[in-house]
Amino acid sequence: MEREKLLIAIIENAIDGIITIDDRGLIENINPAALELFGYPSRDVLLGKNVSVLMPEPDKSKHDSYLANYENTGKKKIIGIGREVTGQRKDGSIFPFRLGVSEIKFSDRRIYTGFIHDLSRQKEDEIKIKSYTEELEEKIKERTRELMKSINELESAKEHMSALFQKERELNQLKTRFVSMASHEFRTPLSSIQLSASLINKYVEKHDVESVEKHTSKIKNSINNLTTILNDFLSLEKLEAGKVEANAQWFDIFSFSEEIAEEMQLMTKQKQTIVYEHKGTTGQVFLDQNLLKNCIINLISNAIKYSGEDTMIQFNSIVKEHELIIDIKDNGIGIPKSEMNNLFEPFFRAHNTGDIPGTGLGLNIVKRYVGLMNGTCTCESEQNSGTTFRLHFKF
Repeated sequence: MEREKLLIAIIENAIDGIITIDDRGLIENINPAALELFGYPSRDVLLGKNVSVLMPEPDKSKHDSYLANYENTGKKKIIGIGREVTGQRKDGSIFPFRLGVSEIKFSDRRIYTGFIHDLSRQKEDEIKIKSYTEELEEKIKERTRELMKSINELESAKEHMSALFQKERELNQLKTRFVSMASHEFRTPLSSIQLSASLINKYVEKHDVESVEKHTSKIKNSINNLTTILNDFLSLEKLEAGKVEANAQWFDIFSFSEEIAEEMQLMTKQKQTIVYEHKGTTGQVFLDQNLLKNCIINLISNAIKYSGEDTMIQFNSIVKEHELIIDIKDNGIGIPKSEMNNLFEPFFRAHNTGDIPGTGLGLNIVKRYVGLMNGTCTCESEQNSGTTFRLHFKF
């Protein structure tokens, strides 16, 4: 008696649906999980009915023939484990489930027990992953086209580089440093893109969404690095060609800087924080917004790149009478004193930057943009303690 009660309790509390039918296909028992799955309020409305009431066509019409065929031939059409079939709820909606059927023989009759595992959520996830994968593939193709376009623009810019430098010795030095830097800086993100794209296909097959998102993020970061490199080259080319001019206008430095701080916070490492503070009775300045924004973004990007996780980057603006001071301070790796004199030279990178990506052009571009606005750019740094850049303008 106790064993019977235990068996009933197990069936009644099972997570998966359990349905028992006789050899004519009539429902003898159905547990609460199956009732909920098929949308029926109680088992009374189903007991004694043919189990085909829970099936859509063509299984609804063929079910009795499956049983009859088994009775006559002994061939198991529906008995087994792991078959994916569809069921029909009380409201007529269709859903997928995995069906396992067991035959139980008694001395005078036989019954069949069906074990039902709902696959609705799994199928929905498969559709989402497929859609996500197709969207991801299209984005990769789009980014690849943009990258190829940018590379073509870079090739065009390289053709004009020889006109930027007058002295043959300086030109040869720059070419050597450019080839060394570009071959390394392009090879690393391109290899990362290729590897991540290959791995994505494997993880999609396993429905490993977390790994797909991880490698998607790597591809995005690599493309951002390539974009930064290309932007630096194009900015340098425009500067050398004299195509950049300062167009000053009045604007509010406080709202301008707050917007930049919020934008750059999205690019920070884990637990890195950008803290912006403004001092002054007014925020109105008369400068070129685009050039100033480029300078500030470049300096904050460096602060993010050369500082560790869980660090703070200070971004301050000070407005006095016809004077603006911008300070950007980090607690990163710092710059060796012996290399401070070369800091603003094109393609220069300090020896302690290691594998951190960069072109060595950013600070040169910042200094030249600041110069176009009749300002100055200075730097104070101590290795392993951090760096402070100051932009000073009078207007």
